[in-house]
Amino acid sequence: MTSPRRLRMLEERRAALETCGYCPKLCRETCPVSEVEASEALIPWGKMTLTWYAARGDLTPDRDVARLPWACTACFGCRERCEHQNPVAPTLVAARAAYRAEGLAPAASERAHARFLQKRGRLHERARELATGDEDAGVALVVGCGYLGARGSEAQDIVRAARALFGAVRVLGGCCGVPLAEAGDAAGARGLRDALLEEARGRSLVVADAGCAAALRDAGAETLVEAAASRASRLTRLPQPSEPLRYHDPCRLARGLGLVREPRLVLERALGAPPAEFERAGSNTRCSGAGALLPFVMPETARGIARDRLDEHERLGGGTVVTACATSLAWFRAQGARAVDLSTLIARSLLGG
Repeated sequence: MTSPRRLRMLEERRAALETCGYCPKLCRETCPVSEVEASEALIPWGKMTLTWYAARGDLTPDRDVARLPWACTACFGCRERCEHQNPVAPTLVAARAAYRAEGLAPAASERAHARFLQKRGRLHERARELATGDEDAGVALVVGCGYLGARGSEAQDIVRAARALFGAVRVLGGCCGVPLAEAGDAAGARGLRDALLEEARGRSLVVADAGCAAALRDAGAETLVEAAASRASRLTRLPQPSEPLRYHDPCRLARGLGLVREPRLVLERALGAPPAEFERAGSNTRCSGAGALLPFVMPETARGIARDRLDEHERLGGGTVVTACATSLAWFRAQGARAVDLSTLIARSLLGG
């Protein structure tokens, strides 16, 4: 009799898996994926418990079970509700790596992984184009792959804002590794992160994108919005907008980094009044649906999450959504919403339009 096949799982994740496995599912309504899908298997408890069963050999890993860790936007909503602050998102990312090592990663995730590697060179060159000879600057700026790959002016706006705040900045061409980590390529992600930190060595590290900043916080990264908030006296008032500007708290900025006051301070200085708000804001924010490769692996679900958020926006009076996350910005625009990045408003406020 052969022993059951086990999913290889990092030992340090055992406690997190067991905590969810023995829980009475109080996190049920916090997951944007399960709210749209209405599936018990897709609530945080279900994803963690079935991963736990696979890790200990009670459930044979297959493609259906392997798909569960990808049904997550890494929004940290379940962690906020959990009495134990259980690290569900990092555990599910670790599970992605374990499943990928078994050859069970979803095909859509593998395509996203390959697509990112194919365009990585172009993103690096885009960053170098923005650098313009500031190799000796004491501040290193990570624009973020999402912004570098976008068609709008956000990457330029980020560099303009950073230079207005710090003077000379060195724009880094590297990547924090988040796109590969979320695809289950832990080794590839570590390699990119290590190379980026080596490129930044000896410099203060400033990061524009919320997801990149959360991933690099332990390396001392400061967000662009924190830098602007700490220098708020430099911000000038922009012309009165013709429609409301409603601030959307990116999950990884508000819950991942605890930055709720800072973006509002910046917006109030730039707008002359507090921004319009969603009903659920701050650490209680609702997800855009754009995170952790969900638009690639579960596109209809991701669209449903974004639609719920934008329906709320319209019900409250509409206008333009302001965010500070490259993936949220692109995803809101993909649904037809008017959206602007906070970095663009910072640049305009610092530079007079």
